[in-house]
This record gives sequence, C-alpha cells and structure tokens, in this order.
Amino acid sequence: MTTPALHHRVDGPDAAPALLLGPSLGTSLSVWDAHVAALARHFRAIRWDLPGHGGTPTDVLPDPTPGATTVADLGRLVLDLADRLGVGAFDFAGISLGGAVGAWLAVHHPARMRSLAMICSSARFGEPAAWHERAALARHKGTGPIADAAAGRWFTPAFADDPTAKVFLDGLRATDPDGYAACCDALADYDLRADLHRITAPALVVAGRDDTATPPAHARQLADAIPEAALVEIPRVAHLATVERPAPVLAALLAHLVPPACDHRPSDDGSRHTAGMAVRRAVLGDAHVDRAVARTSDFTAPFQDFITRYAWGGIWTRPGLDRRTRSCITMTALVAHGHLDELAMHVRAALTVGLTPEEIQEVLLQSAVYCGVPAANAAFAVADRILREHHGNEERGNEERGNEERGNEEETEQGEG
Repeated sequence: MTTPALHHRVDGPDAAPALLLGPSLGTSLSVWDAHVAALARHFRAIRWDLPGHGGTPTDVLPDPTPGATTVADLGRLVLDLADRLGVGAFDFAGISLGGAVGAWLAVHHPARMRSLAMICSSARFGEPAAWHERAALARHKGTGPIADAAAGRWFTPAFADDPTAKVFLDGLRATDPDGYAACCDALADYDLRADLHRITAPALVVAGRDDTATPPAHARQLADAIPEAALVEIPRVAHLATVERPAPVLAALLAHLVPPACDHRPSDDGSRHTAGMAVRRAVLGDAHVDRAVARTSDFTAPFQDFITRYAWGGIWTRPGLDRRTRSCITMTALVAHGHLDELAMHVRAALTVGLTPEEIQEVLLQSAVYCGVPAANAAFAVADRILREHHGNEERGNEERGNEERGNEEETEQGEG
C-alpha cells in the first residue's frame, strides 16, 4: 500500500528549476495564490499543504500521537514529496512554520537546497508550553476559537476586515483540529538557534514590521546568524505578509531567487531579449508591456527590440543591485532630466517591485536636493497622481473581491507558525 503524500499543486514548466513553497500554520497552499503566476514564469513552483490543512490528510504523519510531531517530520514529508516528483535540488520559500521547515532542511540536507527564503518566520516560536496549550485547545474545542483570535495576529487592523482576510480565517476554521494540533506540537519542539550558522544556502529573511507573532527582532536574529543572509523589512504588514501585501513580498523573492536561478547572464541577443522581456514584465507589469507590444509598428519595432535587449536584458538583469535599488536610481535620473511621462511609468514600477509610497517620497525629496526644486516639484505632482490612482485601484479591487466573496530572544505573548 502506497503511503500518502502531502497534497500539492505544481505550476510552471516541467524543465524549470524547482521552487518549493511552504505555508504557515492554519493556512493552505492558497496562501501563495498572489505570487504563483509570477514565480511560475521562472520556476516549477510546487505548493504543498501541511498535515490536516487544505488537501493533506492528518494521517500522512508518521506518528499522530499528541506531542510526537516535530519540524523534522514535516521536513521529511517535504523531501518525500520532492522525491516523488523527481526533484533533486530545489529553491525553497516558506512562511512562518513553512520557513522553519525550510531552515531545518537547509541545516540537515544542504545538498538539496539551492536557496532559502524565510518569511515572517523564526528560529524559535516562543515557549513550548503555549504551543502545547494551543494544541490541547484545538483537540478539545476545534480550530474555531483559535480562528476567532487569529485576525489580530495575522493582519494589521487596517486589513483585518478585508474580505480576503475573512477567506483565510474561514480556512483556519476548516482545518482539521488534530492536524493543526500536531503542527503546534512541532512548533513547541522547534529551536534552531544553535544551528543557524550551519546554513550555507543563499538566504533571504523577510519580516513584517507590524508582525507581533514573529516580530522583526526574530528576523534580525535569523539574518545575523545565517551566513550572508539578506534581510527585508516590509512596513504596514503583520504576520501573513504574502496575503496582506503580496507585491513587496514578491519583489523581494524575485530579487533573491531569479538571479541565482539562472545558470549565467544572457550572452547573446536572443537570450538577452528573452530575459529582458521577463524582467520588463516583472517590473512594469503584464498590462503595460502588452499595451506596448500591441502598439509596436514596423517603424518602432527596432527600438522596442533595442530597449528590451539593452536596458532590460543587459542592465536590469545584472546581479549587482536589486530591483528596488535600480528603481530608486531610475526615478532619480528621470527627475533630473524632466522625463515626466517616463517617471509616471516608473513610479508605478516602483510600487510593483515593492517600494512604499513613503519610500518613493524619500527618493523625490533626495532628488530635490541634487536635481533641483523645480524638477522635484513637477515630479511630486506626477507621483502624487499615480499614487492616488494606485490607491483608488486597490480600493476598487478590494470591493470587487468582497462582492465575489459575498455572492528567539524576544518572546511574544502568543506565537504563530
């Protein structure tokens, strides 16, 4: 009889490098829905569900006895899934408990890990007693009471009433209590602080500045202890950063994952064009690039080819600067030369790669000093218009989703995985 495997979903070309995407406690593989289309352009993106979550049965666990499950057990299930899919080495990104699974794999199976990204995660999620208490609550009363208290940990107050937040809280209520409790047992047992220095895979740590479950101090501990790890802190987001602010999380992931995933930088015109078009779409968005392609004429085609190969395929693909930094530099240059139409496009691009309105404001203030007040004055007017449009589009998107739905050292009071 074949043993059950983790429920999973695969997106992207079979020949692309494998990227495993781990969820957080109480969520399913849908926690990656906002990212998978972009990631699948570069990777064979493999999302999976924890035991008792989504489509994975609790009996996938080797020993479901209360208190028996460990993060090592979960890591072995992930390796088993990779083996079943014929995946050797892989990139890995995980949220909270999913990030802990990735860290365990990076320590104990370094040959399988090309890179690691830990999002709103930790090397230790608080005192074991609190997790054992939550496991007991789930086993005796179900996950409903846990879901009732989760909104304040998962989301900022500004997002807690969003219809998307409700979807994820309802998903927590539907989680099998025994599977949820077993994952709580794994978090109670988990403490990787003494082993972080053993991680050799290129690592990214992402923190939400308003995350009370795994505060930024936990992320800094990870980044300080993992050799050469990069740290990105995202403002105005709590624990489920991939849900509340998917764009900056995606931008950080792409900057971390895509350059190392390439065997080499584009070396001929054809590969430069292909790579440039991929980066151009990632930075400017599919809608903008599709409009530009549709408007291309015989007269403008050579220029479109040139800009795709030279700017996007030759410069934006270089590994020396991340896309957020390149975006800041680009906006400054456009302010200096008064290219306001291009500036409008790149303000939108800055939001796509994860810059906040406050960070765009800082770029324009810096430009006022070195490019001149009149230039910055015009730039502020353009950026203000784009940011207002962006805010309006976000509000309309939230309303549409709502209509569709209606038709470590620093311990926390209550951890989250």
